[in-house]
Amino acid sequence: MAVEMQGVSKGFKGLVANNKVDFRLLKGSIHGLLGENGAGKTTLMNILFGLYQPDEGEIFVDGSKVTIDKPSKAMDLGIGMVHQHFMLVKPLSVTQNIMLGLPSKKGPFLDTANVETALLELARKYHLMINPKALIKNLSVGEQQRVEILSVLYRGAEILILDEPTAVLTPQETKELFNILKLMRDDGKAVVLISHKLEEIINICDEVTVLRDGCRVANEKISCETTKSHLTNMMVGREVLFDFKDRSSDFGPDRLVVENLTLVNEKKLSILNGINFSIRAGEILGLAGVDGNGQKELCEVLTGLKTVSSGKIALDGQELTGKKTKDFITEGIAHIPEDRHKTGLAMGLDISSNLIIKEFNGPRFSTKGLLDFKAIKDNAERLLKEYMIKASGIEAKAKDLSGGNQQKIILAREISSSPRVIIANQPTRGLDIGATMYVREKLIEQRDKGVSVLLISADLEEILQLSDRIAVIYDGQIKGILDNKNVSIEEIGLLMAGVESGAGQCKK
Repeated sequence: MAVEMQGVSKGFKGLVANNKVDFRLLKGSIHGLLGENGAGKTTLMNILFGLYQPDEGEIFVDGSKVTIDKPSKAMDLGIGMVHQHFMLVKPLSVTQNIMLGLPSKKGPFLDTANVETALLELARKYHLMINPKALIKNLSVGEQQRVEILSVLYRGAEILILDEPTAVLTPQETKELFNILKLMRDDGKAVVLISHKLEEIINICDEVTVLRDGCRVANEKISCETTKSHLTNMMVGREVLFDFKDRSSDFGPDRLVVENLTLVNEKKLSILNGINFSIRAGEILGLAGVDGNGQKELCEVLTGLKTVSSGKIALDGQELTGKKTKDFITEGIAHIPEDRHKTGLAMGLDISSNLIIKEFNGPRFSTKGLLDFKAIKDNAERLLKEYMIKASGIEAKAKDLSGGNQQKIILAREISSSPRVIIANQPTRGLDIGATMYVREKLIEQRDKGVSVLLISADLEEILQLSDRIAVIYDGQIKGILDNKNVSIEEIGLLMAGVESGAGQCKK
Protein backbone atom coordinates (compact mmCIF):
# COMPACT_ATOMS: atom_id res chain seq x y z
CA MET A 1 0.00 0.00 0.00
CA ALA A 2 1.50 3.33 -1.09
CA VAL A 3 -1.00 5.62 0.65
CA GLU A 4 -3.94 5.21 2.98
CA MET A 5 -6.07 8.14 4.15
CA GLN A 6 -8.61 7.39 6.88
CA GLY A 7 -11.57 9.58 7.84
CA VAL A 8 -10.13 12.77 6.35
CA SER A 9 -12.28 15.90 6.75
CA LYS A 10 -11.65 19.49 5.68
CA GLY A 11 -13.87 22.58 5.73
CA PHE A 12 -13.54 26.15 4.46
CA LYS A 13 -15.62 28.97 5.93
CA GLY A 14 -18.64 26.81 6.60
CA LEU A 15 -18.33 24.67 3.47
CA VAL A 16 -17.36 21.00 3.92
CA ALA A 17 -14.90 20.06 1.17
CA ASN A 18 -14.08 16.57 2.48
CA ASN A 19 -16.27 14.64 4.90
CA LYS A 20 -14.62 11.62 6.57
CA VAL A 21 -13.09 10.42 3.30
CA ASP A 22 -11.22 7.10 3.09
CA PHE A 23 -8.74 6.70 0.22
CA ARG A 24 -6.27 3.92 -0.62
CA LEU A 25 -3.58 3.94 -3.30
CA LEU A 26 -1.71 0.80 -4.34
CA LYS A 27 1.86 0.70 -5.62
CA GLY A 28 2.17 0.02 -9.34
CA SER A 29 -1.30 1.33 -10.15
CA ILE A 30 -3.07 4.27 -11.73
CA HIS A 31 -5.94 5.34 -9.48
CA GLY A 32 -8.67 7.62 -10.81
CA LEU A 33 -10.15 10.20 -8.46
CA LEU A 34 -13.49 11.04 -10.05
CA GLY A 35 -16.14 13.60 -9.21
CA GLU A 36 -17.83 16.78 -10.31
CA ASN A 37 -16.11 20.12 -9.88
CA GLY A 38 -16.42 21.00 -6.21
CA ALA A 39 -16.72 17.36 -5.11
CA GLY A 40 -13.52 17.62 -3.06
CA LYS A 41 -11.01 15.81 -5.30
CA THR A 42 -8.33 18.48 -5.42
CA THR A 43 -8.79 19.35 -1.74
CA LEU A 44 -8.17 15.73 -0.75
CA MET A 45 -4.98 15.56 -2.81
CA ASN A 46 -3.84 18.99 -1.58
CA ILE A 47 -4.05 17.51 1.91
CA LEU A 48 -1.93 14.55 0.84
CA PHE A 49 0.61 16.97 -0.68
CA GLY A 50 0.71 19.14 2.45
CA LEU A 51 -0.88 22.26 0.97
CA TYR A 52 -3.83 21.93 3.37
CA GLN A 53 -4.04 20.44 6.84
CA PRO A 54 -6.98 18.11 7.56
CA ASP A 55 -9.44 19.04 10.29
CA GLU A 56 -9.50 15.37 11.23
CA GLY A 57 -8.28 12.03 9.92
CA GLU A 58 -5.03 10.08 9.53
CA ILE A 59 -2.57 9.54 6.68
CA PHE A 60 -0.29 6.53 6.19
CA VAL A 61 2.53 6.36 3.63
CA ASP A 62 4.17 2.96 3.05
CA GLY A 63 2.33 1.72 6.15
CA SER A 64 3.67 4.39 8.52
CA LYS A 65 1.48 7.10 10.01
CA VAL A 66 2.70 10.53 8.93
CA THR A 67 1.93 14.21 9.43
CA ILE A 68 2.31 16.14 6.18
CA ASP A 69 2.29 19.78 7.24
CA LYS A 70 3.97 21.24 4.13
CA PRO A 71 4.80 20.26 0.54
CA SER A 72 8.48 19.77 1.34
CA LYS A 73 7.49 17.06 3.82
CA ALA A 74 5.38 15.39 1.14
CA MET A 75 8.32 15.47 -1.28
CA ASP A 76 10.58 13.98 1.40
CA LEU A 77 8.05 11.13 1.59
CA GLY A 78 8.23 10.63 -2.19
CA ILE A 79 4.97 12.42 -3.06
CA GLY A 80 4.90 14.78 -6.04
CA MET A 81 2.01 16.80 -7.46
CA VAL A 82 1.50 18.28 -10.92
CA HIS A 83 -1.10 21.02 -10.60
CA GLN A 84 -3.73 21.89 -13.19
CA HIS A 85 -2.20 25.36 -13.60
CA PHE A 86 1.53 24.95 -14.13
CA MET A 87 3.96 26.57 -11.69
CA LEU A 88 6.86 27.34 -14.00
CA VAL A 89 9.00 30.46 -14.42
CA LYS A 90 8.66 31.09 -18.15
CA PRO A 91 11.84 33.16 -18.81
CA LEU A 92 14.01 30.39 -17.32
CA SER A 93 15.14 27.14 -18.93
CA VAL A 94 13.83 23.66 -18.13
CA THR A 95 16.91 22.86 -16.02
CA GLN A 96 16.78 26.18 -14.18
CA ASN A 97 13.13 25.64 -13.27
CA ILE A 98 13.81 22.17 -11.91
CA MET A 99 16.84 23.38 -9.91
CA LEU A 100 14.84 26.13 -8.20
CA GLY A 101 14.70 25.56 -4.45
CA LEU A 102 17.02 22.55 -4.51
CA PRO A 103 20.48 22.50 -2.90
CA SER A 104 23.43 22.22 -5.26
CA LYS A 105 25.94 19.38 -4.88
CA LYS A 106 28.61 21.96 -5.66
CA GLY A 107 27.81 24.09 -2.64
CA PRO A 108 27.58 27.77 -3.61
CA PHE A 109 27.99 26.93 -7.32
CA LEU A 110 25.29 25.70 -9.67
CA ASP A 111 25.45 22.06 -10.72
CA THR A 112 23.76 22.63 -14.08
CA ALA A 113 25.64 20.02 -16.13
CA ASN A 114 24.94 17.12 -13.77
CA VAL A 115 21.28 18.13 -13.41
CA GLU A 116 20.91 18.22 -17.21
CA THR A 117 22.44 14.74 -17.46
CA ALA A 118 20.05 13.38 -14.82
CA LEU A 119 17.06 14.97 -16.56
CA LEU A 120 18.02 13.43 -19.90
CA GLU A 121 18.22 9.99 -18.28
CA LEU A 122 14.77 10.40 -16.73
CA ALA A 123 13.38 11.74 -19.99
CA ARG A 124 14.65 8.71 -21.92
CA LYS A 125 13.36 6.26 -19.31
CA TYR A 126 9.81 7.62 -19.32
CA HIS A 127 9.67 8.96 -22.89
CA LEU A 128 9.45 12.54 -21.60
CA MET A 129 11.68 13.88 -24.34
CA ILE A 130 12.43 17.52 -23.69
CA ASN A 131 15.46 19.75 -24.24
CA PRO A 132 16.81 20.71 -20.77
CA LYS A 133 18.24 23.92 -22.22
CA ALA A 134 14.92 25.06 -23.76
CA LEU A 135 13.19 28.12 -22.31
CA ILE A 136 9.78 27.43 -20.81
CA LYS A 137 8.23 30.31 -22.77
CA ASN A 138 9.14 28.55 -26.03
CA LEU A 139 7.50 25.22 -25.10
CA SER A 140 4.00 24.03 -25.95
CA VAL A 141 1.49 23.36 -23.18
CA GLY A 142 2.12 19.62 -23.48
CA GLU A 143 5.88 20.12 -23.23
CA GLN A 144 5.46 22.34 -20.16
CA GLN A 145 3.47 19.58 -18.52
CA ARG A 146 6.31 17.16 -19.19
CA VAL A 147 8.65 19.58 -17.42
CA GLU A 148 6.36 19.51 -14.37
CA ILE A 149 6.39 15.71 -14.39
CA LEU A 150 10.18 15.64 -14.84
CA SER A 151 10.51 17.98 -11.90
CA VAL A 152 8.65 15.71 -9.46
CA LEU A 153 10.48 12.64 -10.77
CA TYR A 154 13.84 14.37 -10.34
CA ARG A 155 12.89 15.00 -6.72
CA GLY A 156 12.45 11.26 -6.24
CA ALA A 157 8.66 10.95 -6.34
CA GLU A 158 7.26 7.42 -6.14
CA ILE A 159 3.71 8.71 -5.71
CA LEU A 160 2.50 11.15 -8.37
CA ILE A 161 -0.68 13.23 -8.22
CA LEU A 162 -1.89 14.77 -11.49
CA ASP A 163 -4.73 17.29 -11.23
CA GLU A 164 -6.86 17.36 -14.40
CA PRO A 165 -3.75 16.82 -16.55
CA THR A 166 -5.59 16.60 -19.89
CA ALA A 167 -7.68 19.76 -19.50
CA VAL A 168 -5.16 21.75 -21.57
CA LEU A 169 -3.92 19.02 -23.91
CA THR A 170 -4.77 18.09 -27.47
CA PRO A 171 -5.96 14.51 -28.11
CA GLN A 172 -2.49 13.62 -29.40
CA GLU A 173 -0.79 15.04 -26.28
CA THR A 174 -3.29 13.19 -24.08
CA LYS A 175 -2.38 9.91 -25.75
CA GLU A 176 1.32 10.61 -25.18
CA LEU A 177 0.68 11.44 -21.51
CA PHE A 178 -1.19 8.19 -20.96
CA ASN A 179 1.70 6.21 -22.44
CA ILE A 180 4.02 7.97 -19.99
CA LEU A 181 1.75 7.15 -17.05
CA LYS A 182 1.66 3.48 -18.06
CA LEU A 183 5.47 3.39 -18.06
CA MET A 184 5.49 4.85 -14.56
CA ARG A 185 2.95 2.31 -13.35
CA ASP A 186 4.97 -0.53 -14.85
CA ASP A 187 8.00 0.84 -12.99
CA GLY A 188 6.14 0.41 -9.69
CA LYS A 189 5.10 4.01 -9.15
CA ALA A 190 1.65 4.91 -7.79
CA VAL A 191 -0.28 7.50 -9.80
CA VAL A 192 -3.40 9.45 -8.84
CA LEU A 193 -5.30 10.89 -11.80
CA ILE A 194 -7.78 13.57 -10.74
CA SER A 195 -10.39 13.83 -13.47
CA HIS A 196 -14.05 14.24 -14.30
CA LYS A 197 -13.66 12.68 -17.77
CA LEU A 198 -15.22 9.25 -17.81
CA GLU A 199 -13.39 8.01 -20.90
CA GLU A 200 -10.03 8.74 -19.27
CA ILE A 201 -10.91 6.82 -16.12
CA ILE A 202 -12.06 3.78 -18.10
CA ASN A 203 -9.13 3.84 -20.54
CA ILE A 204 -6.16 4.40 -18.23
CA CYS A 205 -7.06 3.64 -14.60
CA ASP A 206 -6.84 0.37 -12.67
CA GLU A 207 -9.08 1.56 -9.85
CA VAL A 208 -11.40 4.51 -9.19
CA THR A 209 -12.59 6.39 -6.13
CA VAL A 210 -15.68 8.53 -6.63
CA LEU A 211 -16.40 11.64 -4.54
CA ARG A 212 -19.72 13.45 -4.40
CA ASP A 213 -20.35 16.55 -2.26
CA GLY A 214 -17.18 15.90 -0.29
CA CYS A 215 -18.01 12.27 0.55
CA ARG A 216 -16.62 9.04 -0.85
CA VAL A 217 -19.49 7.23 -2.54
CA ALA A 218 -17.60 4.43 -4.27
CA ASN A 219 -14.28 2.68 -4.68
CA GLU A 220 -13.93 -0.11 -7.21
CA LYS A 221 -11.73 -1.77 -9.81
CA ILE A 222 -12.00 -0.71 -13.44
CA SER A 223 -12.90 -3.65 -15.66
CA CYS A 224 -14.10 -4.34 -19.18
CA GLU A 225 -17.65 -4.14 -17.82
CA THR A 226 -17.23 -0.62 -16.39
CA THR A 227 -19.43 1.81 -18.32
CA LYS A 228 -19.73 5.57 -18.55
CA SER A 229 -23.34 5.31 -17.41
CA HIS A 230 -22.31 3.44 -14.26
CA LEU A 231 -19.61 5.98 -13.39
CA THR A 232 -21.97 8.86 -14.12
CA ASN A 233 -24.61 7.54 -11.75
CA MET A 234 -22.03 7.25 -8.98
CA MET A 235 -20.58 10.67 -9.70
CA VAL A 236 -23.74 12.79 -9.86
CA GLY A 237 -26.28 10.50 -8.20
CA ARG A 238 -28.65 10.56 -11.15
CA GLU A 239 -28.96 9.62 -14.81
CA VAL A 240 -27.31 12.19 -17.08
CA LEU A 241 -28.62 12.43 -20.61
CA PHE A 242 -27.70 15.01 -23.19
CA ASP A 243 -30.79 14.27 -25.24
CA PHE A 244 -31.90 17.63 -26.60
CA LYS A 245 -35.04 16.97 -28.61
CA ASP A 246 -35.58 18.40 -32.06
CA ARG A 247 -37.41 21.71 -31.99
CA SER A 248 -39.65 23.34 -34.54
CA SER A 249 -38.06 25.52 -37.20
CA ASP A 250 -40.31 28.44 -36.27
CA PHE A 251 -37.52 30.99 -35.93
CA GLY A 252 -37.91 34.74 -35.75
CA PRO A 253 -36.36 37.24 -38.16
CA ASP A 254 -32.62 37.78 -38.55
CA ARG A 255 -31.38 39.37 -35.36
CA LEU A 256 -27.57 39.47 -35.59
CA VAL A 257 -26.27 40.07 -39.10
CA VAL A 258 -22.56 40.04 -39.97
CA GLU A 259 -21.54 41.16 -43.45
CA ASN A 260 -18.09 40.91 -45.04
CA LEU A 261 -16.33 41.25 -41.68
CA THR A 262 -12.55 41.60 -41.84
CA LEU A 263 -9.94 42.08 -39.12
CA VAL A 264 -6.28 42.89 -39.71
CA ASN A 265 -3.89 42.78 -36.76
CA GLU A 266 -1.07 45.18 -35.91
CA LYS A 267 1.32 43.12 -38.06
CA LYS A 268 -0.96 43.69 -41.07
CA LEU A 269 -1.96 40.02 -41.08
CA SER A 270 -5.55 39.13 -41.93
CA ILE A 271 -7.21 37.33 -38.99
CA LEU A 272 -10.81 37.45 -40.21
CA ASN A 273 -11.44 37.56 -43.92
CA GLY A 274 -14.90 38.30 -45.32
CA ILE A 275 -17.04 36.72 -42.58
CA ASN A 276 -20.75 36.51 -43.46
CA PHE A 277 -23.55 34.96 -41.39
CA SER A 278 -26.80 35.75 -39.62
CA ILE A 279 -28.49 34.37 -36.53
CA ARG A 280 -32.27 34.39 -36.25
CA ALA A 281 -34.24 35.06 -33.10
CA GLY A 282 -34.62 31.80 -31.17
CA GLU A 283 -31.77 30.06 -33.00
CA ILE A 284 -28.45 28.56 -31.97
CA LEU A 285 -25.78 28.89 -34.64
CA GLY A 286 -22.87 26.61 -33.85
CA LEU A 287 -19.39 27.62 -34.97
CA ALA A 288 -17.14 24.60 -35.49
CA GLY A 289 -13.44 24.67 -36.24
CA VAL A 290 -10.00 23.81 -34.97
CA ASP A 291 -8.84 26.25 -32.27
CA GLY A 292 -6.84 29.19 -33.58
CA ASN A 293 -8.74 29.82 -36.80
CA GLY A 294 -10.18 33.18 -35.73
CA GLN A 295 -12.84 32.12 -33.22
CA LYS A 296 -11.43 34.20 -30.36
CA GLU A 297 -11.05 37.30 -32.53
CA LEU A 298 -14.56 36.91 -33.93
CA CYS A 299 -15.95 36.85 -30.38
CA GLU A 300 -13.98 39.97 -29.51
CA VAL A 301 -15.31 41.78 -32.57
CA LEU A 302 -18.91 40.76 -31.87
CA THR A 303 -18.70 42.02 -28.28
CA GLY A 304 -16.92 45.29 -29.04
CA LEU A 305 -13.58 44.27 -27.55
CA LYS A 306 -11.92 44.69 -30.95
CA THR A 307 -12.80 47.09 -33.76
CA VAL A 308 -13.31 45.60 -37.22
CA SER A 309 -11.09 46.66 -40.09
CA SER A 310 -14.07 46.61 -42.45
CA GLY A 311 -17.52 45.11 -42.73
CA LYS A 312 -20.78 45.47 -40.86
CA ILE A 313 -22.38 44.22 -37.62
CA ALA A 314 -26.09 44.86 -37.17
CA LEU A 315 -28.46 43.96 -34.34
CA ASP A 316 -32.16 44.01 -35.21
CA GLY A 317 -31.35 46.37 -38.05
CA GLN A 318 -29.28 48.78 -35.94
CA GLU A 319 -25.63 48.99 -36.92
CA LEU A 320 -23.10 48.41 -34.15
CA THR A 321 -19.94 48.60 -36.27
CA GLY A 322 -17.36 50.80 -34.58
CA LYS A 323 -19.30 51.11 -31.34
CA LYS A 324 -17.64 50.75 -27.93
CA THR A 325 -17.85 47.66 -25.74
CA LYS A 326 -20.36 49.33 -23.39
CA ASP A 327 -22.66 49.98 -26.38
CA PHE A 328 -22.67 46.27 -27.24
CA ILE A 329 -23.56 45.51 -23.61
CA THR A 330 -26.29 48.15 -23.50
CA GLU A 331 -27.81 46.89 -26.75
CA GLY A 332 -28.15 43.38 -25.30
CA ILE A 333 -25.17 41.35 -26.46
CA ALA A 334 -24.03 39.01 -23.67
CA HIS A 335 -20.65 37.27 -23.67
CA ILE A 336 -19.51 33.98 -22.15
CA PRO A 337 -15.75 34.14 -22.81
CA GLU A 338 -13.51 31.12 -23.32
CA ASP A 339 -11.26 31.98 -20.36
CA ARG A 340 -13.37 32.51 -17.26
CA HIS A 341 -10.27 33.32 -15.17
CA LYS A 342 -8.75 36.05 -17.34
CA THR A 343 -11.79 37.50 -19.09
CA GLY A 344 -14.97 36.20 -17.51
CA LEU A 345 -14.43 37.07 -13.85
CA ALA A 346 -12.53 39.37 -11.54
CA MET A 347 -11.10 36.50 -9.51
CA GLY A 348 -10.19 38.63 -6.49
CA LEU A 349 -13.68 40.12 -6.13
CA ASP A 350 -16.64 38.54 -4.40
CA ILE A 351 -19.68 36.99 -6.05
CA SER A 352 -21.94 40.02 -5.62
CA SER A 353 -19.39 42.30 -7.31
CA ASN A 354 -18.82 39.91 -10.21
CA LEU A 355 -22.57 39.72 -10.82
CA ILE A 356 -22.84 43.48 -11.42
CA ILE A 357 -19.43 44.22 -12.87
CA LYS A 358 -20.81 44.96 -16.36
CA GLU A 359 -23.57 47.32 -15.22
CA PHE A 360 -22.55 48.62 -11.79
CA ASN A 361 -23.20 52.20 -12.95
CA GLY A 362 -26.53 51.36 -14.59
CA PRO A 363 -29.99 52.16 -13.19
CA ARG A 364 -30.42 48.71 -11.65
CA PHE A 365 -27.55 49.10 -9.19
CA SER A 366 -26.83 52.80 -8.79
CA THR A 367 -28.67 56.06 -8.20
CA LYS A 368 -27.14 59.44 -9.01
CA GLY A 369 -23.69 57.89 -9.18
CA LEU A 370 -23.99 56.06 -5.85
CA LEU A 371 -24.10 52.28 -5.58
CA ASP A 372 -27.35 50.78 -4.29
CA PHE A 373 -25.92 48.16 -1.94
CA LYS A 374 -29.32 46.71 -1.07
CA ALA A 375 -30.10 46.13 -4.76
CA ILE A 376 -26.65 44.57 -5.25
CA LYS A 377 -27.15 42.27 -2.25
CA ASP A 378 -30.68 41.27 -3.27
CA ASN A 379 -29.52 40.56 -6.82
CA ALA A 380 -26.64 38.37 -5.62
CA GLU A 381 -28.74 36.39 -3.16
CA ARG A 382 -31.45 35.80 -5.77
CA LEU A 383 -29.01 34.61 -8.45
CA LEU A 384 -27.00 32.51 -5.98
CA LYS A 385 -30.19 30.56 -5.27
CA GLU A 386 -31.61 30.57 -8.80
CA TYR A 387 -28.40 29.28 -10.40
CA MET A 388 -27.55 26.91 -7.55
CA ILE A 389 -24.08 28.42 -7.04
CA LYS A 390 -22.29 26.51 -4.29
CA ALA A 391 -20.53 29.04 -2.09
CA SER A 392 -20.33 30.08 1.54
CA GLY A 393 -22.22 33.24 0.65
CA ILE A 394 -22.30 36.21 -1.69
CA GLU A 395 -19.09 37.53 -0.06
CA ALA A 396 -17.10 34.49 -1.26
CA LYS A 397 -14.30 35.32 -3.69
CA ALA A 398 -14.62 33.99 -7.23
CA LYS A 399 -11.12 32.49 -7.01
CA ASP A 400 -12.23 30.22 -4.16
CA LEU A 401 -15.01 28.53 -6.18
CA SER A 402 -14.85 25.48 -8.42
CA GLY A 403 -14.79 25.93 -12.19
CA GLY A 404 -18.43 24.92 -12.52
CA ASN A 405 -19.56 27.47 -9.96
CA GLN A 406 -17.40 30.16 -11.54
CA GLN A 407 -19.11 29.45 -14.86
CA LYS A 408 -22.50 29.67 -13.16
CA ILE A 409 -21.65 33.19 -11.97
CA ILE A 410 -20.92 34.20 -15.57
CA LEU A 411 -24.14 32.58 -16.79
CA ALA A 412 -26.17 34.26 -14.06
CA ARG A 413 -24.68 37.68 -14.83
CA GLU A 414 -25.09 37.45 -18.59
CA ILE A 415 -28.55 35.87 -18.69
CA SER A 416 -30.02 38.07 -15.93
CA SER A 417 -29.28 41.11 -18.10
CA SER A 418 -32.04 39.90 -20.50
CA PRO A 419 -29.84 39.74 -23.61
CA ARG A 420 -30.99 39.60 -27.19
CA VAL A 421 -27.83 37.75 -28.26
CA ILE A 422 -25.48 35.46 -26.37
CA ILE A 423 -21.94 34.93 -27.68
CA ALA A 424 -20.84 31.70 -25.95
CA ASN A 425 -17.20 30.77 -26.54
CA GLN A 426 -16.25 27.30 -25.25
CA PRO A 427 -18.90 27.56 -22.48
CA THR A 428 -18.36 24.02 -21.14
CA ARG A 429 -14.57 23.72 -21.53
CA GLY A 430 -13.01 22.19 -18.41
CA LEU A 431 -16.39 21.49 -16.78
CA ASP A 432 -17.63 18.19 -15.41
CA ILE A 433 -20.71 16.34 -16.62
CA GLY A 434 -23.15 17.97 -14.23
CA ALA A 435 -21.91 21.51 -14.90
CA THR A 436 -21.76 20.84 -18.66
CA MET A 437 -25.36 19.66 -18.69
CA TYR A 438 -26.41 22.71 -16.68
CA VAL A 439 -24.73 25.16 -19.09
CA ARG A 440 -26.21 23.44 -22.15
CA GLU A 441 -29.70 23.45 -20.65
CA LYS A 442 -29.41 27.17 -19.90
CA LEU A 443 -28.43 27.92 -23.50
CA ILE A 444 -31.36 25.84 -24.78
CA GLU A 445 -33.65 27.66 -22.33
CA GLN A 446 -32.52 31.03 -23.66
CA ARG A 447 -32.95 29.89 -27.25
CA ASP A 448 -36.52 28.83 -26.47
CA LYS A 449 -37.17 32.31 -25.07
CA GLY A 450 -36.21 33.83 -28.42
CA VAL A 451 -32.60 34.74 -27.69
CA SER A 452 -30.08 34.33 -30.52
CA VAL A 453 -27.05 32.24 -29.55
CA LEU A 454 -23.66 31.94 -31.25
CA LEU A 455 -22.07 28.80 -29.82
CA ILE A 456 -18.34 28.44 -30.43
CA SER A 457 -17.03 25.05 -29.31
CA ALA A 458 -14.12 22.72 -30.02
CA ASP A 459 -16.43 19.89 -28.93
CA LEU A 460 -18.05 18.71 -32.15
CA GLU A 461 -20.53 16.56 -30.22
CA GLU A 462 -21.70 19.67 -28.38
CA ILE A 463 -22.09 21.58 -31.63
CA LEU A 464 -24.20 18.77 -33.12
CA GLN A 465 -26.36 18.42 -30.00
CA LEU A 466 -27.24 22.08 -29.52
CA SER A 467 -27.09 23.85 -32.88
CA ASP A 468 -29.89 24.54 -35.33
CA ARG A 469 -27.35 25.40 -38.01
CA ILE A 470 -23.58 24.91 -38.06
CA ALA A 471 -21.04 27.33 -39.50
CA VAL A 472 -17.50 26.06 -40.02
CA ILE A 473 -14.54 28.43 -39.74
CA TYR A 474 -11.10 27.83 -41.23
CA ASP A 475 -8.24 30.31 -41.48
CA GLY A 476 -10.50 33.25 -40.61
CA GLN A 477 -13.15 32.37 -43.21
CA ILE A 478 -16.57 30.75 -43.00
CA LYS A 479 -16.24 27.71 -45.24
CA GLY A 480 -19.87 26.70 -45.11
CA ILE A 481 -23.11 26.97 -43.14
CA LEU A 482 -24.95 23.68 -42.75
CA ASP A 483 -28.45 22.73 -41.63
CA ASN A 484 -28.08 20.41 -38.65
CA LYS A 485 -30.90 18.20 -39.93
CA ASN A 486 -28.90 17.16 -42.99
CA VAL A 487 -25.31 17.46 -41.80
CA SER A 488 -22.72 14.69 -41.60
CA ILE A 489 -19.64 14.62 -39.38
CA GLU A 490 -17.53 13.84 -42.45
CA GLU A 491 -18.73 16.99 -44.18
CA ILE A 492 -17.97 19.14 -41.14
CA GLY A 493 -14.54 17.53 -40.88
CA LEU A 494 -13.71 18.39 -44.48
CA LEU A 495 -14.74 22.02 -43.96
CA MET A 496 -12.70 22.21 -40.74
CA ALA A 497 -9.69 21.13 -42.80
CA GLY A 498 -10.37 23.88 -45.33
CA VAL A 499 -11.91 21.63 -48.00
CA GLU A 500 -15.11 23.25 -49.24
CA SER A 501 -18.18 21.16 -49.95
CA GLY A 502 -21.49 22.31 -51.30
CA ALA A 503 -23.71 19.53 -50.00
CA GLY A 504 -26.11 20.47 -47.25
CA GLN A 505 -25.20 24.17 -47.21
CA CYS A 506 -27.77 26.82 -46.46
CA LYS A 507 -28.25 29.91 -48.55
CA LYS A 508 -28.41 32.24 -45.56
